[in-house]
Amino acid sequence: MKTNMNRKQQGFTLIELVVVIVILGILAVTAAPKFINLQADAHTATLEGVKASMQSASTIVYSKALIKGNENDAIADDPTVIINSAGDELDISKGYPLTDLSGSEAKWADLLDISTTDFTSNVVTISSVDYFVVYPESRTEPTKIPAILTAPDPTASESDCFAYYQQTTTTAKPTIAVAVCL
Repeated sequence: MKTNMNRKQQGFTLIELVVVIVILGILAVTAAPKFINLQADAHTATLEGVKASMQSASTIVYSKALIKGNENDAIADDPTVIINSAGDELDISKGYPLTDLSGSEAKWADLLDISTTDFTSNVVTISSVDYFVVYPESRTEPTKIPAILTAPDPTASESDCFAYYQQTTTTAKPTIAVAVCL
């Protein structure tokens, strides 16, 4: 009887399978950190959008203050501008919105059109300075302003993920920035 030595190989050898599994493991280890941090990147990108909304809102309010002629009035003068067709007034100082709009964060939320199911917005006091902050609902309220806002701070905590607005006390523009999410 003749054995067929020219039979074609079917399937993969055990060594080939092990090599493929090892290669997939190496790829998973190098690629996984890129995908794990997608939520933090998404939160940071959204907060950058909130920052742009804060800048736009403050610029529009300042423009309305210029038209009304009270762009140089301080808080003590109680200046306001009308912000919508319903005649709602907004408290300003030096032409820009106050950080704490008469105790109503809802006015800021209306100005910025923030989703309250995804983001929390309120006025917080950090080192005796008031900031209007917006941060993801899944994060904690900020307790400090990080020294480095544009890159993850190695000493940062989960609370360092927010956009903030600090009113001006002079004719300079307000401070508006984002602390990136980790």
